[in-house]
Amino acid sequence: MKLPFRADHVGSLLRTPEVKENRLKWKNGLISAEELREIENVGIAETVKKLESTGMKSITDGEFRRDYFHLDFLKELAGVTVTGGIEANPNAKVAEDGFTPPKLTVTGKLAHVKDIQVADFEFLKTVTTQTPKVSIPSPTMVHFRGGRKSIDINSYPDMDEFFHDLSNAYKQEIDRLYQSGLRYLQLDDTNLAYLCDPKMRAAALERGEDPNELPKTYAALINSVIDGRPKDLTVGIHLCRGNYRSTWFAEGGYEPVAEILFNSINVDGYFLEYDDERSGDFAPLRFVPDNKRVVLGIISSKVKELESIDDLCKRIDEAAKYMPLENMCVSPQCGFSSTHHGNDMSFDDQWRKMELVVNTAIKVWGEA
Repeated sequence: MKLPFRADHVGSLLRTPEVKENRLKWKNGLISAEELREIENVGIAETVKKLESTGMKSITDGEFRRDYFHLDFLKELAGVTVTGGIEANPNAKVAEDGFTPPKLTVTGKLAHVKDIQVADFEFLKTVTTQTPKVSIPSPTMVHFRGGRKSIDINSYPDMDEFFHDLSNAYKQEIDRLYQSGLRYLQLDDTNLAYLCDPKMRAAALERGEDPNELPKTYAALINSVIDGRPKDLTVGIHLCRGNYRSTWFAEGGYEPVAEILFNSINVDGYFLEYDDERSGDFAPLRFVPDNKRVVLGIISSKVKELESIDDLCKRIDEAAKYMPLENMCVSPQCGFSSTHHGNDMSFDDQWRKMELVVNTAIKVWGEA
């Protein structure tokens, strides 16, 4: 069956208590990285078995080995530095540990100097009977937050060279993953969704960026990474407005980026947040070409309350006014633990949400 699956999910899952506790011990120097990895292996294997039991065919490692969905990957690229914090999200809950998300800057030449996700993927393959998927941050994540000001002028006086090196680094990692057997890759991209928010667009202007041109720039960057990929490598992209501890950073419908998003980015599928009014209506789906799938994120990973399957079917019918039903799938709108803190729900809540995704897909399409 063509990917994404009718019932799919974004990637991150609630960390088990053992993983959370021992990751903190590792940070405090109480256990070794090797000891932590063995504990993570056990947690991932148990979680994969539970994920498979819900009927899901798309299997990730829950991103158990990461603190953040993006930074743990990006900081492994030569030239990337992660420091400090960014301005607190006014919607976010106050973290007990005083947490504010770190910020990323480019302080030297970008390069792929070692495998980043390969070993994690190779372990995942050994513990699933279904299709393993790897989610990595979109390459746009290296640029949007700070724009030109966050990129060392001495390393990159010419931004074309910056995008060229960034693209090459990503291509090398994806090629290594493919050689290891990966056939299903997802790019996690907050920036295209942020460019749907008037406040975020205004902030981009203040940084000297044109919010009308950025989607074109990002489309070209993503395509430079994935064009020419093997025909049996499926690539999806997930748009996110923020998911730290069940909160968000941006809001606004997809209309400002829709035409470029669906027609200028050469991915196979789109994971779109559609869990509440912050995501706007389904009208932008009219731009989706017939050769691409859209995964409707109409089930919330932010709240524990379970949606009505009848209401979900009605929403899918509403979306089908703008694109063919056979080209759609269903999923939660985001992961359950974009950062190690996790969203505000229990493990039982998480698995009930996953089962609802599968049951909705079976009711609408007769398959998951």
